[in-house]
Amino acid sequence: MAEGDDAQEKTESATPKRLEDARRKGQIPRSRDLSAAAVTMSAATALYMMGDQIAGKLYVLMQRSLTISREEALDASQMVPALVTAAIDGLRICAPVLGIICLAAVLAPLALGGFVFSTESLMPQFNRLNPLEGVKRLFSMRAVMELVKALAKFGIVGLVAVIVLWKDASILLNLGQEPLDQAIAHTITLAGKALISITAGLLIIAGIDVPYQLYTHAKQLKMSRQEIREEHKESEGSPEVKGRIRQLQQQFARQRMMQDVPKADVIVTNPTHFAVALRYDENRMRAPIVVAKGVDLVAARIREIASEHNVPIFEAPPLARVLYKNVDIGGEIPSAVYQAVAQVLTYVFQLRVAKRSGFQPPPRPDVTVQE
Repeated sequence: MAEGDDAQEKTESATPKRLEDARRKGQIPRSRDLSAAAVTMSAATALYMMGDQIAGKLYVLMQRSLTISREEALDASQMVPALVTAAIDGLRICAPVLGIICLAAVLAPLALGGFVFSTESLMPQFNRLNPLEGVKRLFSMRAVMELVKALAKFGIVGLVAVIVLWKDASILLNLGQEPLDQAIAHTITLAGKALISITAGLLIIAGIDVPYQLYTHAKQLKMSRQEIREEHKESEGSPEVKGRIRQLQQQFARQRMMQDVPKADVIVTNPTHFAVALRYDENRMRAPIVVAKGVDLVAARIREIASEHNVPIFEAPPLARVLYKNVDIGGEIPSAVYQAVAQVLTYVFQLRVAKRSGFQPPPRPDVTVQE
């Protein structure tokens, strides 16, 4: 029973296939705090670096928009076009900052989990409409962590904001006494400095949230040993099916091998346990090749087919064992047995000529090899 419980307990890290399936479904680690910190930092940097330039253009826009003639002020039809023109000009002035912020908002999530597009995540999940599941999520550990993070963000950002306001209180109060163009530039610079200070607090929160999101994601994808075994069966096939496929492959290979036995020049045997069929064509082959080999019943079948097709059978136990163990079907014989195989083939060719011519059969050579 304990072994069954261990098999169902999710203690194993996710397999590559499980990670790929989760990514295809859109389940990747994301940190909203990291995105918030990146966007705030980008906005602060852009305002701090381009504040003077933006302030000058906004001052000119404000001056031009407020400088109107008496006729324009009394003509109601001029108000809407003037407002649209001023809005477009204002957006054009702020476009660099807005572009940097949008770019940061797009790139920041890619730093954690990368880019992924999943149509499955767009499908409606009706199980989220279940009130009981909603209550469970409300009182889950994740909800508690989100509450703690929200309170921490509020506390850190609020504390930084209070410190910034307290430190620059006199400067803020004196903005009304400055010339308009200087006041606008000064305000933008102060906003950039304040955002930079707030970003420091957000980075602390993001530094805690990113490892937590990675840990939570890995924990959610953990697998039990039984799930790993089932996944392995699905990807590799069950042992029964694999065994049957292997059996069929061996059967087909054996059939093809038996079809090549009649084409062999000689069958080297053990004499009963091993049988190796050799073939040599000096015009197309660098060395003799093994066209078939087998042991016990397969060896007996090779000898049987050879007898039916008048293929010579040569008994040389050491040579048969060396060829069977060291040469695959279709492979060339090793150089270590060149001399022994040459003796066998020479004897077979001489025997064939002697039978056709009626001469005395040649003496059988004494073939020796070192196993």
